[in-house]
Amino acid sequence: MDDIHIKAVRGIYIAPAVDFSTATGECTLEGESFLEETSNFYSPLLDWLNDFVETGKPISLNIKLTYFNTSTSKWILNILHTLKFYSDKGGKVQVNWYYLHDDIDMSEEIDDYIIDSGIDINKIVIE
Repeated sequence: MDDIHIKAVRGIYIAPAVDFSTATGECTLEGESFLEETSNFYSPLLDWLNDFVETGKPISLNIKLTYFNTSTSKWILNILHTLKFYSDKGGKVQVNWYYLHDDIDMSEEIDDYIIDSGIDINKIVIE
């Protein structure tokens, strides 16, 4: 199982930076996500998570997205459902979501994810 490192892309479509570490279980999505073929981008990340949870190691997901489109939102929910399932089986999971202090919409979006996924998310305000 290999780490995943993807640099952020800005152009016609925007992809976030990704850093998923097999050694530490630390996973980060950062930047913006406005993709046309979201499944091509997020499906390998979800596959990686499914493989990683089979190791039984702790996992920490850090989301630092400042913007994402609707299709990305569905993939984020899939990722959170995977982590919730792992947590329910006894896996150690931590989800941290960083957002700007004045981004009320993002704060409410995070609350919706907590309700929809059933997973605890640490909301961390960036000043």
